Amino acid sequence: MTGEIYALIRVSTKEQNEKRQVIRMTKLGILKKNIVIEKESGKSTSRIKYHNLIERLKKGDTLYIENIDRLGRDYDGIINEWHKLTIQKGVVIKVLDTPLLDTDQMNNDLLSRFIIDILLRIFAYQAEAEWQKIKYRQAQGIALAKASGTPYGRPKSKITKKEIKIVNQYLSGEITLDMALSKLNIKKSTFYNLCKTIKTND
Repeated sequence: MTGEIYALIRVSTKEQNEKRQVIRMTKLGILKKNIVIEKESGKSTSRIKYHNLIERLKKGDTLYIENIDRLGRDYDGIINEWHKLTIQKGVVIKVLDTPLLDTDQMNNDLLSRFIIDILLRIFAYQAEAEWQKIKYRQAQGIALAKASGTPYGRPKSKITKKEIKIVNQYLSGEITLDMALSKLNIKKSTFYNLCKTIKTND
């Protein structure tokens, strides 16, 4: 392999831990500076870190991914990204969970390309089918929770006495905004939302 070696790690939510994937990639000798960790919801289409990585990749570079669903959630997205990387940019892709797809193992004859293309489409189909199953189960769970009156989603954090006290001190002019933010160690937007909630509940 020539060129730089990179790894793309993707987890669906901020709560999911990427540590296992990082360990797996570093054991392959990939430099930490070349390991891109992307924490994006499956609904997200922005993928800023991913697109920045694509910009960095050059012909002859190698990209390690754990599974092809790291490239996208749906069938067309996976196929398009794969072709963009391998054909347009000339990047070598190594798929840890599916070594049969490793492009550096492929001979450049018609039969080899045909077999890889078939395998890619099968695994891309499986990735989207699994994602659709997850979404369906989530939708069922939400519908069931609504029907039974059970709360769903993230539980709302309880406002503490300290937060109420500091907000009231700020609203009454006893302390400045900077003092309030420092005491609660939160961002300005979060503090304003807290003020709004407390005033609404008064």
